[in-house]
Amino acid sequence: MARVRTDRFRGDVGVTTSLELPAAAASVRDARHFVIGLLEQWGLEGLVETAALLTSELVTNSVLHARTTIGVEVERTPDGVVVSVSDGSGFNPRRRRHSATATTGRGLDLLERLADSWEVVPTGSGKTVRFVLTSGRDPWLDFTSDLWAQAEL
Repeated sequence: MARVRTDRFRGDVGVTTSLELPAAAASVRDARHFVIGLLEQWGLEGLVETAALLTSELVTNSVLHARTTIGVEVERTPDGVVVSVSDGSGFNPRRRRHSATATTGRGLDLLERLADSWEVVPTGSGKTVRFVLTSGRDPWLDFTSDLWAQAEL
């Protein structure tokens, strides 16, 4: 069962809302809807598609590889949003070789291309993968169709 917690700090900007999810396929959908709802509530519609995609990738990785309870935290910053996904695995995500037709193996490449920044932070009980998106920047515009076609995603 999902649990939601909201903390307010640093005045009107620093709102942090978190969601705890089980290691289940439905958690990917629930995390995506959670993030979309918050960004729309905060008037950050321009970040919705990218945040939803990257959140889905990270939660999918947690479901498939960590198989532990998953925490999703969204923080409203002055410039945009920070999304963090935590799980109980101490193993850092890593790039894997995949065929052009594989349906997995592209999450870290998407993070690298679409997030303003991202990092993996070890915790006492596993790890947190966090990415930053800033409003006013559309990461999809950074690549023409030719550049995306040439990318080894």
